[in-house]
Amino acid sequence: MDGTAGVAQCPIPPGSHFTYDFTVAQSGTYWWHSHNSGQYPDGLRGPLIVNDPNSPIAGKYDKEIVMTMSDWYHEQMPSLLAAYESTSNGGAKEPLPDANLINEQTNAKISVEPGKTYLVHMINVGNFAGQAVYFDGHPFTAVEVDGVWTDPSYVGLKNIRIATGQRWSFLINTKNSTSKNYAIYTTMDVNMLEPPPGYNPNGTAWLVYDEKKPLPPPPEFATFDFFDDMSLVPSDHQPLLEPVDHRIVMNTGWADINGVPRAIINNSTYLTQKVPSLYSALTLPTQYTSNPKVYGHVNPYVLKAGDVVEIIVNNVGTLHNNLHPWHLHGHNFQTIQRSDPNTGAFSSYGNITKYPMKRDTIMANINSHVVIRFRADNPDKFFLS
Repeated sequence: MDGTAGVAQCPIPPGSHFTYDFTVAQSGTYWWHSHNSGQYPDGLRGPLIVNDPNSPIAGKYDKEIVMTMSDWYHEQMPSLLAAYESTSNGGAKEPLPDANLINEQTNAKISVEPGKTYLVHMINVGNFAGQAVYFDGHPFTAVEVDGVWTDPSYVGLKNIRIATGQRWSFLINTKNSTSKNYAIYTTMDVNMLEPPPGYNPNGTAWLVYDEKKPLPPPPEFATFDFFDDMSLVPSDHQPLLEPVDHRIVMNTGWADINGVPRAIINNSTYLTQKVPSLYSALTLPTQYTSNPKVYGHVNPYVLKAGDVVEIIVNNVGTLHNNLHPWHLHGHNFQTIQRSDPNTGAFSSYGNITKYPMKRDTIMANINSHVVIRFRADNPDKFFLS
C-alpha cells in the first residue's frame, strides 16, 4: 500500500489520521507526498532518504546533502484546478508557476566544508515542470536514480534533466579552498510551460564555503548539454528481462469531454472509481477479480504474478505535443528504449543495452515513445501515471 487515493485506499478524511506500518526493504532517495486533490504542490510533501550501510557507495563519502526543487504557485491548487478543468480553458493550458524553489525557498544557501566528498540527493517534488540542474565548478558522478544504485558514472559539468518525481544522487568533491562560493542553477523546462516573453523560469542556490564571501551570480546558458541517463548501468547488473509475457501499448492524446479537454490513453480518460481498486480485488469473488471491467473506468490491466510486462507509451498526438513524465508505483522498470524528440510512435527496437537502466520515473520526449519492462512481482496493486 502506498497511499494512492482511489487505488490503494480511500482518502483520509479531514480531521482523521491513518498510520502506515511498513518494513523498509529498499534504500536510496525517495519522497513522501499526498496523492489527493493537488495537495502536494501546496506543500504536503518532503524527502525520504533511506541509508544502507552496505550500499555500493558505503564509505565513499563524508557527508550528505538533500536538495529538493519545485515549481511554486502563489494561488492554491483547488482554484487552479477548477480553472484548469473549466470549459473556458479551451487550450487546456496549464497554470504558470510563479517561482522556482530550491529546498522550498528562493536563494537557498547550502553550507559545505572544503576537501570533502558529498553525496547529494536531488528530488524534483514539483507539480508539473521538469528541471535542468547545474552546479558551478563541481563535476558530478552519478551513483543512484529513483532508489536504484548505479555503477558510478561521470557526468562532469553537463546539465542534469530531472522530471517531476525523479530522484538523482551524485558524488561531488568540494574545493580545498574557501576562497569563494559557488552558484547552483536550476531552470524549469520552458518547453513544458509555454511562458510569455520575459518570464523567468530560473532558481538559484549556493554552495557556501564562507558566509563572509559574496554570492556569485548563476551562470548563463544559451543551450543545454544534458547527460543521458539511458547510459546508466544498475549496480546489480540485471540483464534484459525476456521473454515478454504481456505487452501493453498506451497511446496518449486529448479529447473534448463535455467541453473540457481531457487527457486520454487509448481513447479513454480516467474517471475516479467509487471503490479503491485494492478493496475491489480483495473483496470480489475470485471469478471476477481478473476481469478489468470490475475496476471501473480507470484503464485497468490485470497481470499474472511473475510475468515480464512490457509497456510502450506513445507520447504523440497530444494537445501540446509536450514532454511527459511517467511514473510506475510499486516497481522499478528497465528502460528499454526512449526515442529522440519527433521520432513518433514505436515501430521497432533499436540498440538495447545488455544491462538496461532501471528507475521508476521516465521522461518521454516530445512526439516520441518509451519502452519499459518489469517483472510483476509485487503482489500489491500499482499505478502508472
